[in-house]
Amino acid sequence: MSHPPRSPHRVGKHYEPAVYVLDYLEMGNPSDIHYEHRNQPFVQCIGVKYFSLLEASPLIGVRIEYLERVDLSFPSKLRRIIPISYNELTSMSRTNLPEAIRRIILENEKYFVEFFNIAEPINIRLHSLELLPDIGKKTMNAILDARRQSRFTSFEDIKTRVGIDPVKALVERVIKELIGNEKYYLFIKPRDRSAIYLGYLERLYGEIF
Repeated sequence: MSHPPRSPHRVGKHYEPAVYVLDYLEMGNPSDIHYEHRNQPFVQCIGVKYFSLLEASPLIGVRIEYLERVDLSFPSKLRRIIPISYNELTSMSRTNLPEAIRRIILENEKYFVEFFNIAEPINIRLHSLELLPDIGKKTMNAILDARRQSRFTSFEDIKTRVGIDPVKALVERVIKELIGNEKYYLFIKPRDRSAIYLGYLERLYGEIF
């Protein structure tokens, strides 16, 4: 019997084509808030496009590895995919999170390099670039001066011309936004409606809703 093609997993308005596995709980987790995951195997994972935090059930008899990249279109190893928050992540998931995010950013280098080319002021006192860790006014001005001369073309180009590690800065910023309690969000749509979402991922991917 043939199966119809299945679209990548949808989280709100966003589609995640694949995930990186953060933790595999082969025996389930008795304290999980989702009843079906208390005594059955499940994984915690992160989407490769919009950094969606997710839990999913693996198919019976399927082996799952930490930091494995799993496609969500049919036929996928994972089913029953549900969104979760950072607070629901296990300690293993939190340990693997920085490496998973680093891989996602490197895989999408052209988009995240473009962030440094298009980042704009938020208001008269604060620029979007200053939301990245370790980027103050001096470094921000160096980035703006460099991109006026020519657009950045790679992470190495940014590192050479400005003297920062853009991947490290991006990873740390994404983690902060996943944790929450920020006033401004560059990449992650906040759960807190009072926070301000700047929507850079949609802009970078050309998906303005």
